[in-house]
Amino acid sequence: KQSGALKRKLQSPHGNPPVKRKRKLSINTFRKGATETDRREEGRSSQKPVPKKQLIDNQNESRKNKPFVRTSSLFKNNPDIPEIQRKEVQQVQENVFTTDSFSQLDLHPHLISTINTVLNICSMTSVQKQTIPVLLQGRDALVRSQTGSGKTLAYGIPLVQSLQGMESKIQRSDGPYALVLVPTRELALQSFDTIQKLLKPFTWIVPGVLMGGEKRKSEKARLRKGINILISTPGRLVDHIKSTECIHFRRTQWLIIDEADRILDLGFEKDVAVILNALNAERETRQNVLLSATLTEGVTRLADISLNDPVSISIADEIQKVPEPASQIDREASSPSNCMEQENFAVPETLQQYVMMVPSKLRLVTLAAFILQKCKFEKRHKMIIFFSSCEQVEFYHELLVKVLSGGSESEQPGRSSLSSVSLQFLRLHGDMEQEERTEVFQEFLKSKTGILLCTDVAARGLDLPQVTWSVQYNAPASPAEYIHRIGRTARIGCRGNSLLVLAPSEAEYVSLLASHKINVSELKMEKVLASLMKDDRFKVHRPGRKKSCGKNPQEVRERATVLQTKFENYVHSSEETVRWAKKALQSFLCAYTTYPRNLKHIFHIRSLHLGHVAKSFGLRDAPQNLTALPTSGSKKKTKPRPKGSELLRKTHGKRRLAEILRSEYSSGMDTAGAKVKKK
Repeated sequence: KQSGALKRKLQSPHGNPPVKRKRKLSINTFRKGATETDRREEGRSSQKPVPKKQLIDNQNESRKNKPFVRTSSLFKNNPDIPEIQRKEVQQVQENVFTTDSFSQLDLHPHLISTINTVLNICSMTSVQKQTIPVLLQGRDALVRSQTGSGKTLAYGIPLVQSLQGMESKIQRSDGPYALVLVPTRELALQSFDTIQKLLKPFTWIVPGVLMGGEKRKSEKARLRKGINILISTPGRLVDHIKSTECIHFRRTQWLIIDEADRILDLGFEKDVAVILNALNAERETRQNVLLSATLTEGVTRLADISLNDPVSISIADEIQKVPEPASQIDREASSPSNCMEQENFAVPETLQQYVMMVPSKLRLVTLAAFILQKCKFEKRHKMIIFFSSCEQVEFYHELLVKVLSGGSESEQPGRSSLSSVSLQFLRLHGDMEQEERTEVFQEFLKSKTGILLCTDVAARGLDLPQVTWSVQYNAPASPAEYIHRIGRTARIGCRGNSLLVLAPSEAEYVSLLASHKINVSELKMEKVLASLMKDDRFKVHRPGRKKSCGKNPQEVRERATVLQTKFENYVHSSEETVRWAKKALQSFLCAYTTYPRNLKHIFHIRSLHLGHVAKSFGLRDAPQNLTALPTSGSKKKTKPRPKGSELLRKTHGKRRLAEILRSEYSSGMDTAGAKVKKK
């Protein structure tokens, strides 16, 4: 009992405090400049040590947590990033250039000098060397060559040569002698510009362009005056065939279908049939040309209908001295061993392809870090970023403009020159007004740097100079679409890079690309996030912390979290932006469900973690009421269903239908959909 009482006495609060008080007083006593009041305050506070300790702990805790206010950890509970299992495959290469000059061809001297001086081109590309002589002989042709190999001039030069050399001089009032069909409005403008340059010495031949979004009245007036080379999108041309009396094809001698596989996507197959019927009704004999970087079942079917004893020109194959008739190629293409699944695609030799595995939660900060690294710190980069829906393009454009190139830079004038580099963001998608689309297209065309956020509306045929990076933020629905997207860079022998962003659950897509002879190298997410160390806007300010040296992984993570917080703060700054983010998220999920059946094991909606995906849209939590939010994407997705059965019969299988649905949804180019919306 006595020993127990002694123990309690030693543990009682009257035993310890005097010792502590003495220690603290001794510190105060020898502290330089300490006043009597200080000592009294110190002594008073030491009588209740527990609250003081809690207060200090609380202060430390709040200081420690301050930079991470209102955001959960980005780096917890993420799925493991798998090792990419890929075989090294021999890519299919094309020799883009030849040493042959245009003067070796039997062309008009003025046309040769225009090519040399106005277009600044001296030697032919491989596709031009093979195609131009065939077309000058008046033969039909089916041309397959990689993106950016000069296919527009391959048909443009023989077309102009043929029309300028006609015995009776062409009159404007004669109407169309040539019809060029292209899938998108931007490609129509680009092709028109090229043909216009070729026609510089031959002023009596008048080119013209018809496309959705322009005023019908002014187009009708131009058709009345006369257009000799008519470049058009299928939807608008069908519109004029049905409603414009003055349009006729009595003298049409050429039909050129550029990007033929894209034209046959949903909404255009019937249009092409209407156009072919209108042409055949007025004149049966003409020269027909089909061109594309990829030839699908639909294209070979169209070749059977429209081409007459054609020559097949495929640059990627071993070039044969005597070109084969296309009908032979068609039979091979339709055989099971050589069908679309096994098709190998030619990739420009100067193109470096990368893939990056990024967990859903980290997609937004990784994309932002990549943009900063390439367009701000390395500079001199021009970038295209592909998304799967119009709503995502709109949302990410606004978000990146506000957070990455927003007012935060101008607030601190004493910042280094690195931060003063302004990022120029542009957007392009099918829901935009035509005037704005043309303006954006021209602006990006002329600029030396900049970031264009777009849907697949910009994936086909567009020649955008100096694009150094093609980024696919959402994976394409087929290897063919992948080829067209990466084809916006490394054009006509220039160097370029492409990046495909995949979630860990989508890793098998790399093997799919390898089966089509497409090689991709892995780029590590950590390496991209480390570029945030160069931007002090995302620095975590903590007292007493030493200046960081090198790329400390912990600090990189902290900076990524600060950047994510900035995105989330902007998104949650108003109800409108939250609603906008939810709408963009819903459109992403809608697009994700439209991957073709043969890719469902890679892209399945159930493999997504909704809360993690919501983070990549700047939302703090997974939204509850997504179905209540209508999107234009969802309307488009439901609209084509009545046509499905017809297409299914035509294309021998559901795979094609799924691809078509996906294509229509992502491009925003269905003219019929646009009309319904306007009404």
